[in-house]
Amino acid sequence: MSVLSELEKKNANVEGIAEKALKDGKLLSQVMEGISSDKARIKYGSAKVLRIIGERNPDALYPKWDFFVDMLNSENTFLKSDAVFILGHLSKVDSENKFETVFDKLYKLLDDESMITAANLVGISKVIAKAKPELQSIITARLLSIDGTHHGSECKNVIKGHVITTLDTYFEDSKDKKKILDFVKKELKNTRPATRKKAEAFLKKWET
Repeated sequence: MSVLSELEKKNANVEGIAEKALKDGKLLSQVMEGISSDKARIKYGSAKVLRIIGERNPDALYPKWDFFVDMLNSENTFLKSDAVFILGHLSKVDSENKFETVFDKLYKLLDDESMITAANLVGISKVIAKAKPELQSIITARLLSIDGTHHGSECKNVIKGHVITTLDTYFEDSKDKKKILDFVKKELKNTRPATRKKAEAFLKKWET
């Protein structure tokens, strides 16, 4: 039975398939081919496998860098978000400094037509900021500019909650503490209770 046939099953063991694909380059290639499948279970199952590998063993996917950059062009919101997630984790092993060449393309997705893509990019930014400390300030600037995107006010409020969560992970090392604190203070008046609570918790933790 092929990997793709396994993925087509209702309760496919994506964890097990990820382990097999890590040990066999041909199986990994099959999983990558599965992204183009017309069958939803295969398409999204393949994406789940690649996400698992990208997070736990990014070295295994780093040689396939261009494949995931191309995925950013997908019209499928979920696959685009998967690419964002995987590239974020590949930044941890980016020995050839490829990430810098895709930075603008990636962060333009903060203004993607889908809030899901934008929110996922904000979330994975905590990994990128840790892996690429030299990019922290520019990452922070992009995150703090969320009001400049086309998203509606409610969507922005949701995304801002993710921004605060991400900024919390590297605030201690940030060179932009004042800008971050100013941003978070404004969210004390956010109309979304969850985001407002995140702002309150952040300031309680970091404001001196």
